[in-house]
Amino acid sequence: MCTYPWGRDQLLYLGGNMSTTADHEISTHLSFCRFCHASCPIEVDVQHGQAVAIRGVADDPIFAGYTCIKGRQIPEQMTHPSRLLSSLRRRPDGTFEEISSTDAMDEIGAKLRHILDTYGPRAIASYTGTGGYQNSLAVPVARSFHQGFDSPSFYTSVTIDQPAKSTAPFRVGIWEAGYHNFSDAEVLLAIGYNPMVSSFGPVGGLQGTNPYVVLREAKKRGMKLIVIDPRRTEFASQADIHLAPKPGEDPTLMAGILKVVIDEGLFDHEFCDQWVADLPQLADAVSAFTLEYVAQRCDVPADDIVAAARMFATAKKGSSGTGTGPSMAPHSGLTEHLSIALNTICGRVNREGDKLESGYFLYPETPRRAQVHAARLAASGAPSRMRNLRGIRGEMLTTTLAEEILTPGEGQVRALIVSGGNPVVAWPDQELTLNAMKDLELLVVIDHRMSSTAEFAHYVVAPTLSLERADIPHLMDRWFRAPYTNYTDAITERAGDVLNEWEVFWELAKRMGSTLPFPGGETPMDVRPTDDEMIDLAYAGSRMPMDEVRANRMKVHPDKIMTVSAADPECTAKFTVAPDDIVAEMKEIVVEGDGAAALGIDPSLYPFRLVSRRLKHVLNSYGSDLSVLGAKGTSNSAYMNPDDMKDHDLVDGDLIEIFSPRASVQGLVESAPDVRRGVISMAHSWGGSSLTDEKVRDIGSPTSRLVSVDKGYDRINGMVVQSAIPVRIAVVEHINR
Repeated sequence: MCTYPWGRDQLLYLGGNMSTTADHEISTHLSFCRFCHASCPIEVDVQHGQAVAIRGVADDPIFAGYTCIKGRQIPEQMTHPSRLLSSLRRRPDGTFEEISSTDAMDEIGAKLRHILDTYGPRAIASYTGTGGYQNSLAVPVARSFHQGFDSPSFYTSVTIDQPAKSTAPFRVGIWEAGYHNFSDAEVLLAIGYNPMVSSFGPVGGLQGTNPYVVLREAKKRGMKLIVIDPRRTEFASQADIHLAPKPGEDPTLMAGILKVVIDEGLFDHEFCDQWVADLPQLADAVSAFTLEYVAQRCDVPADDIVAAARMFATAKKGSSGTGTGPSMAPHSGLTEHLSIALNTICGRVNREGDKLESGYFLYPETPRRAQVHAARLAASGAPSRMRNLRGIRGEMLTTTLAEEILTPGEGQVRALIVSGGNPVVAWPDQELTLNAMKDLELLVVIDHRMSSTAEFAHYVVAPTLSLERADIPHLMDRWFRAPYTNYTDAITERAGDVLNEWEVFWELAKRMGSTLPFPGGETPMDVRPTDDEMIDLAYAGSRMPMDEVRANRMKVHPDKIMTVSAADPECTAKFTVAPDDIVAEMKEIVVEGDGAAALGIDPSLYPFRLVSRRLKHVLNSYGSDLSVLGAKGTSNSAYMNPDDMKDHDLVDGDLIEIFSPRASVQGLVESAPDVRRGVISMAHSWGGSSLTDEKVRDIGSPTSRLVSVDKGYDRINGMVVQSAIPVRIAVVEHINR
């Protein structure tokens, strides 16, 4: 923290910034954090053109000064010695040399034009990872880039961990006014997410806007919390009921809860009569999931299942929602469906006259009526060449991209632009991914560091970091627990020859003779626009004009709360809670008898289940190179129950090898009483490009190596099982013995 020799009380707020007179060295500016999705407001102290300290904004109306440890390290991130400040080009011998961004764009643009002319539009793909989602323009411009030359090959990290969020609602039907808000919920059912660490939850759930205080206040007003998680997480420790099922059994448990609700008549009869088409079919589908069967299979007390079902269904307001845990486990689409079905039959929807929680200011103004949009085909995008899958909501499935690169024939991907992601450790089936990276004719990586994927790139393009660009909190706009707006200017000058992500795609489109179409029209290609001009184009037609957003930073708008209107009298659509394919999948679960069977694995040979998790000090592995964060750990430890460790003669720091039928990874054992027996809990997206984990103590290992893209995948959204993975272990090295 910087000292202020003239006293903090002498600083003057001028518009959106707090600044000093010219003689003083430090100026303080208002912005918001973009280390993760939460968009926490921050005060940034700048000295000699560089950020030197960050803290929360105490008087922000919804964050109230909250920030997390990650965001407070942004000053070090901006000036870290490993940060790339210029683009790099691979030499023939595999080493890299600096190249100006202009020359890099010239060379990449020419290669892309050649690939486009030779193979066609589908041969050029892009992948936007989690890092790209922290930039309000990265995803829109990548999508626009593909639209400009009619290529469907647009991929993002959404289809790595939670594609069911995009498909399941369409199979049930969409309630136009949405499900219940968190702010006045009487009950919350949280399935496999931990907002106290991830700073993110499903719509209607607890978000990362000051989560500890907000949860405490919600419980004080009487809200009941039910958490389903094999770990006693920070969130689960606050639960009124914590159900800790065997990993992979979330759909079994949800079916059991639904059966209790239906059998005891706890659903909303009037709502179901009017708006649900097939409740009897759902009742029949869950009939096999008796209390005794579910309790035994999930290893959860039967009384707790009944108590959770009653607690949820007898409340008047509140919703069920899922996170990445069940979304990455077997039958993920089914789990999401059953969560939505529970909300639906309990009538947990916003009714006429209700107020919506979020402002949706960055979305077009649309009706919010108390009615259903009928179920429709969930995956109706361009066809994949793999497993009869199709694209979802304008993007292709990342779980198929390595195969799209490696499989010859019409439509084979020959060029890939990676924006803010690290496929080598994030995509499922690491060995397949490595082969794909090596097979590309052109790999361009936009990243501020030499990631495991950048090692294979032909060009690495150095991007701006958060404080060097203008932005809006685009992801949280529909998750904020109030109609809240914010905006930030660029706070610091660019540190080198770096480009905003959108500038990379603009420069390449210009050289390819293509266009960038946006809601606000086509981007001018003669003179490079500014960040703000691009934001105006990308978010044109939004509910609140961008000029108004810029003028209302860190502000709640009670006068702009949306009120649910009456249903169209001619609306006859109804929810479909038991479509044929869902009923068939529920029968498959009963036949399987164990989640391992979905992968064709004998559970007796692989007695442990490896589950994904988040770590509070990093976003995936992003941030472990920073001093304060790295001091908390540079490896994704294999967290185990102490009794399991005792059975295998393990202590903290011992090295184990974790085997699945596909491959193995190494992990450093760490005792975790919050993990149930038979479970290994590890964070996703760690490690490097080596398949033998020599640097596991320094960089961890990628759990994605353990899975195959064509085993146990969801037939609608292609989701690959990356959590609740059946594994066995062997000791590699005992420490200090």
